[in-house]
Amino acid sequence: MIKFLKQLTKKSVGLRKLVRFLIYCIRSLRYFVYYLSGRTQPNLVLFESYMGRAYACSPKALYEAMLRDNAYSSFKFIWAFRDCEKYDFLKKNPNTKVIKYMSADYLRAYSRAKYWISNSRIPEQIRKRQDQIYVQTWHGTPLKRLGYDVELDGGNAMNTLDELRKKYFYDARRYTYMLSPSAFCSEKLTSAFNLKNIHDSDVILEMGYPRNDFLFRYSEEDIKRVKNTLGLPQGKKVILYAPTWRDNQHETAVGYTYELKTDFELLRRELESEYVILFRAHYFIANSFNFEFFKGFVYNVSDYDDINELYIISDILVTDYSSVFFDYANLKRPMIFYMYDLEDYKNHLRDFYIDIKALPGEIVKTEHQLIDAIRRANSDFIYDGKYKDFNRKYNYLDGPDISERVIKKIVAI
Repeated sequence: MIKFLKQLTKKSVGLRKLVRFLIYCIRSLRYFVYYLSGRTQPNLVLFESYMGRAYACSPKALYEAMLRDNAYSSFKFIWAFRDCEKYDFLKKNPNTKVIKYMSADYLRAYSRAKYWISNSRIPEQIRKRQDQIYVQTWHGTPLKRLGYDVELDGGNAMNTLDELRKKYFYDARRYTYMLSPSAFCSEKLTSAFNLKNIHDSDVILEMGYPRNDFLFRYSEEDIKRVKNTLGLPQGKKVILYAPTWRDNQHETAVGYTYELKTDFELLRRELESEYVILFRAHYFIANSFNFEFFKGFVYNVSDYDDINELYIISDILVTDYSSVFFDYANLKRPMIFYMYDLEDYKNHLRDFYIDIKALPGEIVKTEHQLIDAIRRANSDFIYDGKYKDFNRKYNYLDGPDISERVIKKIVAI
């Protein structure tokens, strides 16, 4: 029934809205039946990352920490994915089950699992019992404004300002815990999700980000493994280019898109002898990218699950307004901020939580400036006082064992 309704969404805007509403009602009813007919299973943990798009981030780190600890050997684990076949390898652990995102099994699992661990918002129709625990790990320290803090209405192609805030409200009211890596992040998440007005007590766990444990624990073997997996050439430096999505770039029946504003032909002429580029699109971005013309120079790693593995093989990070640079800063490597649309993004889309002058890297607006900045980063980079101050403010809680500490806090055994 739901599959049939989804086929109808391609007909017209009005029909799509009606179909989405009907699908929402069907799922809500189905969940309500599971909610009433079942009960919470105390040793069942449900994980999802990026709305079922990946095996990554803090949910992955927390899951693997539980697997390493014999104290949780009696626990059962469920992972929800959009593409289940891709993650069949998780079934090697007999206590782990893989289910389809938004399927009947998915709704049933949420109605039964004692612990929900997600790094992004979960569907609004899912209702939490009093004895269930929802751990919202989120997916990064924010540079750009979120949720209730977004004040620029009209830039988002999908939601009005009021609709955006409602989405954050519906998710936040179910939180038992929300993870944070710093006092700064705690303050912004509390504001963005309106937590003080939703909860009677503080739900923030200011303990560091589990997903960043890997950045303190990786080995040279990990670097070799990832480079071999991607088929990168020997002897060249690696640039990770990870731009974020734009609220106003969207196609009907497709989703958020990204318009490449980078002259890769120019970059290839100037940099190919020394560098390769890993292009990493935000998980919201639905359109595909064809870099066949730049084969051997640009590698599309948008579908590579765990960005941490891309961090450790990269010599330089190039980004714009994505939160990736907060995590990457733990590696104390050079970063460049390619903000070709800075004024438009700041004044019409999101605006920022911090003064961009405090960013620990050079800000550039053209490809020629970007090329020069890459060359300077290669030859002149110093982990200076500004960079150190940045880490002291935003990353001081991260370390090699945050996952274990968080698990002991949130899971009762």
